[in-house]
Amino acid sequence: MSDIPPFRFLFVGDIVGKPGREVLRRTLPALVARDAIDLVIANVENAAGGFGITRETAEAILACGVHVMTTGNHIWDKKEALDYIGREPRLLRPMNYPPGAPGRGFGVFVAPDGTEVAVVTAMGRVHMPLVDDPFRAL
Repeated sequence: MSDIPPFRFLFVGDIVGKPGREVLRRTLPALVARDAIDLVIANVENAAGGFGITRETAEAILACGVHVMTTGNHIWDKKEALDYIGREPRLLRPMNYPPGAPGRGFGVFVAPDGTEVAVVTAMGRVHMPLVDDPFRAL
């Protein structure tokens, strides 16, 4: 039997537009408290009007209790994401985007209890825009 205490994380699938952000705002804090969630990761690539992410929508999502935000092919749908992703380390883009793409595809994050957690995001290639092989990137 391990002496390592359990670590619980929650991954929230695609938050879409204002309705998705509102559901997150109303439900996430109670869910985290009820289930003793240690780290919340959410996909936010469609959080701004259903397409892309903006600084304002990202900050609202973080204020709900999300620790790390992942994205996919819609990350660039709002042009301000190009600048914002380079300044916000909790916002990840797929790591298998071409070299030179703004932002980063992975990070090590510290949960509120001090546990370090590596989060990696990659995008598949089936019915998606052409990107580098996600398996090779990982």
